[in-house]
Amino acid sequence: MRVTIITVCYNRKNTIEKAIKSVLDQNYDDIEYIVIDGNSKDGTKEIIESYKDRISHYISEPDKGMYDAINKGLKLATGDVIGLMHSDDEFYDNNVVSRIALRFKHSHNIEGIYGDGVYVSNDQKERLIRNRIGGGFNLKKIKSGWLPLHPTVYLKKSVIDKNGLYNLDFKIASDTEFLLRYLYKHEIKMSYINIYIVKMRMGGMSTSFKRAFEVLKEDYRIYKYHGLTAYSVVFRKKTIALKQYIVH
Repeated sequence: MRVTIITVCYNRKNTIEKAIKSVLDQNYDDIEYIVIDGNSKDGTKEIIESYKDRISHYISEPDKGMYDAINKGLKLATGDVIGLMHSDDEFYDNNVVSRIALRFKHSHNIEGIYGDGVYVSNDQKERLIRNRIGGGFNLKKIKSGWLPLHPTVYLKKSVIDKNGLYNLDFKIASDTEFLLRYLYKHEIKMSYINIYIVKMRMGGMSTSFKRAFEVLKEDYRIYKYHGLTAYSVVFRKKTIALKQYIVH
């Protein structure tokens, strides 16, 4: 089983190497690794190119944002299963992809999996800030504001081919629309794998506090777009998120 992993980036020289190495250091043999850069100007391209002989596909060109770049990667992907590794993040350990592949191999009826993740401080200490435990899947949880952590989600290519790419009408939270479309609208068969998949650094696009209000507004549009009671669902979603922060 081939697993495709897609990394998209723009001006991420301080974190891109850790993301790349965490993919290349996986102990699973059949990985297709795709890196899509938005024509970075800060030295990111030079770092990526130093690993070019170990990257399956590499593109560096202007794009319309993160989700446009992800869509480019999805169109190139040939793996049986596809997942993302954001440029600020890294795998929790070197066994993650092996365990994801094993779940798919032994559960032939599933169409996707998701797991757990942690958010850490964006410094050398990498203090634990937020613990994100996925837990079991059901539609009632989605209606109450729950969604799996996006970078822990791995889907069969056949499912993506059937249900479509990221919607570029949503600039900040298209991952929320993507997950709602797949899990709520199309009710694909998901399986929870009780392992930590990803370590995320605070300060990336999805965790920047200064963008929190913009994400809130876009989340409202997305839940309304899918016919859910947007105000209450978004409120519950944010309440769930607040409970995940670690108090020291």
